[in-house]
Amino acid sequence: MCGRYSITLPVEAMRGLFGFVGPGTNLAARYNVAPRQDVPVVRRDGEQTGAAPARRLVMLRWGLVPFWAKDESIGDRLINARSETAAEKPSFREAFKARRCLIPADGFYEWKPAGKLKQPYRIEREGRQPFAFAGLWERWESAEGRVVETCAILTTDANEKLRAIHHRMPVILDPADYDRWLNVEDKDLRTITPLLRCREINSLVTFPVSMRMNSPGNDDPACLEPAQEIAPKLL
Repeated sequence: MCGRYSITLPVEAMRGLFGFVGPGTNLAARYNVAPRQDVPVVRRDGEQTGAAPARRLVMLRWGLVPFWAKDESIGDRLINARSETAAEKPSFREAFKARRCLIPADGFYEWKPAGKLKQPYRIEREGRQPFAFAGLWERWESAEGRVVETCAILTTDANEKLRAIHHRMPVILDPADYDRWLNVEDKDLRTITPLLRCREINSLVTFPVSMRMNSPGNDDPACLEPAQEIAPKLL
């Protein structure tokens, strides 16, 4: 799964990488993003830029609430969607068909069992280069008419480099595949299935980080720094 990540890239740098149009928004660097928080997402809207809908940067809450849900608390359990089953699962299938998005990041975290404790690890690209998770988004409306827009990160089997830390990992898209992932006009889902399979990403590096990561209240640059693994006497 993916339960924490970071996005520290300035908005204008994100614009250059993800090609969204329109005004950006002032975003603080985030070092320890947690579920239920608002996160930057790139999606296509219905406005036309030339012959294709435009990409826009929007803020959505992490934890997908299906449009049919009775209340929004279900989003707490739907921060991730398994790529192998998202097209069929009632919680995700409509978003998978019609509401796909890019979720910018520059690293994510997983926890590896270490005796009775769990050691947090950071996974990032060499040079802390940014990338995008494959995401889904949804719009939910309460009985009182309040609209909430939410998102989830797709996951797949971990590749060889990450398997020793966790058996799952988020789907990281190649920039050349952004258009294909966002193109919901193509109703043949077989064209996007290959994007979601486990693949080796040679530029990924992993290293242990501080146990401070366990608290989402700790959201500062120290979250990105390597730390000593848990001492054996604590196991």
